Order: sequence, then C-alpha cells, then structure tokens
Amino acid sequence: MIRNWRKTLAILLMLLLASGGVTAVGAASRPPVRARNGMVASTSRIASEVGVDILKRGGNAVDAAIAVGFALAVTWPAAGNLGGGGFMLIRLKDGRTTAIDYREMAPLAASRDMYLDRNGNLIQGEGSSLVGYRASGVPGTVAGMALALQKYGSGRFTWAQLLEPARRLAAEGFTVDYRLARSLRASADLLGRYEDSRRIFLRDGKFYEEGEIIRQPDLAATLARLQKGGPREFYEGETARLIAEDMKRHNGTITLEDLRGYVAKERAPVSSTYRGYKIISMPPPSSGGVVLIEMLNILEGFDLGRMGWASAEKYHVMAEAMRRAFADRAEYMGDADFVNVPVAGLIDKSYAAKLRATINLERASTSAEVKAGKPAGAEAEETTHFTVVDREGNVVANTYTLNGSYGSGVVAKGTGVLLNNEMDDFAAKPGVPNMFGLIQGERNAIAPKKRPLSAMTPTIVLHPDGSFYFTVGSPGGPTIINTVLQVIVNIIDHGMNIQQAIDAPRIHHQWLPDELVYEPYGLAEDTKRALEARGHKLTARPRYMGDAEGIMREEKTGVLLGATDPRLSDGPAVGY
Repeated sequence: MIRNWRKTLAILLMLLLASGGVTAVGAASRPPVRARNGMVASTSRIASEVGVDILKRGGNAVDAAIAVGFALAVTWPAAGNLGGGGFMLIRLKDGRTTAIDYREMAPLAASRDMYLDRNGNLIQGEGSSLVGYRASGVPGTVAGMALALQKYGSGRFTWAQLLEPARRLAAEGFTVDYRLARSLRASADLLGRYEDSRRIFLRDGKFYEEGEIIRQPDLAATLARLQKGGPREFYEGETARLIAEDMKRHNGTITLEDLRGYVAKERAPVSSTYRGYKIISMPPPSSGGVVLIEMLNILEGFDLGRMGWASAEKYHVMAEAMRRAFADRAEYMGDADFVNVPVAGLIDKSYAAKLRATINLERASTSAEVKAGKPAGAEAEETTHFTVVDREGNVVANTYTLNGSYGSGVVAKGTGVLLNNEMDDFAAKPGVPNMFGLIQGERNAIAPKKRPLSAMTPTIVLHPDGSFYFTVGSPGGPTIINTVLQVIVNIIDHGMNIQQAIDAPRIHHQWLPDELVYEPYGLAEDTKRALEARGHKLTARPRYMGDAEGIMREEKTGVLLGATDPRLSDGPAVGY
C-alpha cells in the first residue's frame, strides 16, 4: 500500500475536487518539498538525488541538469534517453535567458512521402513513422547536453564526472519499482520485436518484477566511451559506428554521415506577459511556447479568478482558447530554419483580442467552423521533464523524449541505446492525424536535416519585478502545452502553490478531434452537464494527462518549493 500512496493521493484529490468539498488553496494535496539551497524535480527520485548531489558539491543548475538527464536515460528508459532529443530552457542568475534546441533531425535519406505506400496511404507497423529502424530521427540529446555544459556549466565538473552517476547506475543496476515493471510489461509487444531490446528489457520473456535489480552493461559501456572520448564519440566514434551498422543491417535511414552532421542549436526563447508576469518558453521547432503564449493572451481578457478555478464557465473559455491556438498550430508551425513561422504575429496581444472576440460565452464553437486565424506576418505521451534551481538562482527547465514509450522499440545493437520514433512528429501525410491525433500542415512536412515540430513546453515565469517566480514543464504529447497552461493559471489566477497547481485536475482540447478531454474524477457531474449544454463534446474516455515537474520560490521567505506530479512521478522533489 505504501508504494501506491501517490496513486491513492491523486484519486482522493480528484474525488474531493470534483465533489466541491475543498477549496483550491485548501485542496488535499501534499505540501511541496522545501529547501533553501537547491532543488531538483524529476519523475525519478534516483535521478533527482543525482542532481542534488552535484549541487551540493558546488555545481550549478546546468551541471546538475546534465547529470539528471543522463541518469534518467538509465532509470526511466521509456523517455529518458541518449537516443532522442529535446529542449533546455536556461535562465542565469544575471537574468540572461537562452534555449538549447537539441531536437532530432531527419536523416539525409528522408523524403516527404517516405511513409506512404504505393496507394498514398500511411504505412503501418514496421517501416512506418512509429515502429522500427526507419522511425528514428538523428538523436540530439548528447550534443545538446554538451553544448549546455560548454557554454553554461560552472566549470567545476568535467563531462566525464557528470556522466559517472549514470554509468554507475547502468553498470551496478538499480531496483525496479512497480511503475517500471508495469511499464516494461506493457511495452512487451514493441520491445519484443528487436533482439537487444528483448534481451535487455524483457530478459527474453522473463519479465522484471518489482524489487529486482536491472543492469544495463551495454549502456554502461556506451557511457564509458562517452566519458573517455567526449560527446562527439556518440556521433563519430565506436557508438556512432554501432548505430550506423545496425541501421544498415535493418534498412534504417540513419548513416554515419547523418550522425557526424548533427548539431545542437542555441535559440532565443519566446516571451510575453500574463497579468504582469513574464512568461519565457521554447521557440520553434517547438510549438509549445508560441501556442502557450497565444492561449494566455486570449485568457488574459477573462476574469478567471472570479469565474472560479473549477467552474464550467472557466473550463468553457479555456477550451475555446485551446481550440483556436491549436488550429493555428496546425496551420503555421514548423522548423523555422526551413519555413516562415509567424511567431511575432501569433503571440501578439492584439491578435489574441481578435480571437477572443470570436468566443461566445454561452456556446461552444465547433472545430469545423474554427479555422486558423490570420496573424500579422503570416509529441509521445512518453516524454519526461525535469527542472533544477541552484542556490545562486540559475534555473534549468528541460524536456526531452523518445516520442512514444520506448521510442521506436529499437535498441541499437551493442549500445544499450533506445532509439526514438520522432519521425512521426513530422506530418508523414499533411492533414492526416499522427499518433496523438494531431493534424499537422505542410510546414511540418518531412525534409532532410529538418527538425520535427514538437509540443514540448519548458517554461519559466518571472515576477513583474523580474525576479524568478516558478518553472514548470511536462510530458504528454499535445497535452504538454495545456498542462503548462493550467499550472500557470492555477498559480497566477487562483493562488495555488506549485504542488497544488500540479495536482489539480486538467482538461485538454487540441482543435481536432473535436472533443474535450478531462481526467477521471476531474469534473463534477453538474460541471459536465453545464459544458455539454454549451455544446462541448466530452470524451467518452477520461484519462490522466501529463507528469508536470516544477519549482517555485516562496515570496515571503525565498524558500524553494519543489513539486512532482502524483500522476506518474515515483517520489517527491529533492532539495537541500
């Protein structure tokens, strides 16, 4: 029973909230973890402890984030990775901000219609954008972590030192908890297709049970090579050779030339304000920051605090804002290195005012009638997010992924590295839904060296005076953006602390399909009836969404408050 306390807490919380038996501020939520000097919030307590150890030994938030990222590749293989990619948002103690884009890139052999059969239909199963060797983009995680360390690390730790905790975890092993055992068993059909995946994660059919030790010697050896040869070893050394040879044997598309040509990029974050608070988030090729700001701009014109945090009125206007922003996402978003993305127009407050004026407070729009607007200048559910704040005030919000749970299912032979299935985040057939049901436009069509569109939304929020307030992010495919949106609204409009804001029930609308998704026990029956009376189509299958991880600085005391999500995380945040 103790192992399942987080699930019990989550269900109790949802029941209490849905019944109207508690207020937002007094919700049945565990208190956030409190710490004076530093904090790490991730989905894995082991990985968070790795990060806090780096902070205690004098490392900064970037040092700790790199150690956490590699540790998660061992302890949370469904999404933590060396074979995927993501985004790191950094705010330094002097106020400078930057974004590290280490999103995967399409191989040189990629083409617009590579996942269509001779009849123009999407290929299913092996050879598709979802499963197997042809589903992977060129991984970016190692290069992204290296760029962050080179430019923003403290200088107190070497690359090899920051990889050592992960190497040791892979070599010596760690205890399989209930969550990991269940996850591996649930993914047996995918992992069982490929020799090394089956051997490492399924023990050739003898499933790992809770309490057993899992060791990953091939991954440990890869990490040791990276320690000795540096980050380019992954792209030019023995690891690169092993990946490329396995790809060639199985008709994959990634070559040594692709690996050698991968580069991580530093980009300027997107930013705006919401009720005076500064919102800083990811630019394209993530759609997260732009869509988040567009929705906040629309909602800024409504008094959400007066409406009440769980009212049908609030959920109505929030769903309508989501609907309009996701319609724009489908039309306008892509890799800004390849296509013109009208970022300035999409996040302009006057554009939001025009969209807001189309919302009827008494009646839901239909997605058939809501089209992309005309701004000026016109992901797997199994992603994972972690965030770090150090004693000097440096902040890192990092979201990275393999896309689907365990990515393509392929462990590149001899490496222990699970490979992504990020090619599905392109529009394999523009206008046809991807694995998340998202409609994607021509701007996100496949092209060599292009980066697929993402929903990852690592976000930092500042007080009106410019000081750090909180940071948050989440996995969840397209629900990522709406998860971050609701955490921000819960804090700014409804006065919740970071843990309450993360624990509270969530809704999700992504334009198409035209349905409002909600969580089990998340909406009271009269709220559901009121939303349906307005014309909203509620999902027939409520489900939990996201795994938000956040850190807040308490205004009165300056104490750091760390929060993890009871929906998935295996323990509270870790601080010191």
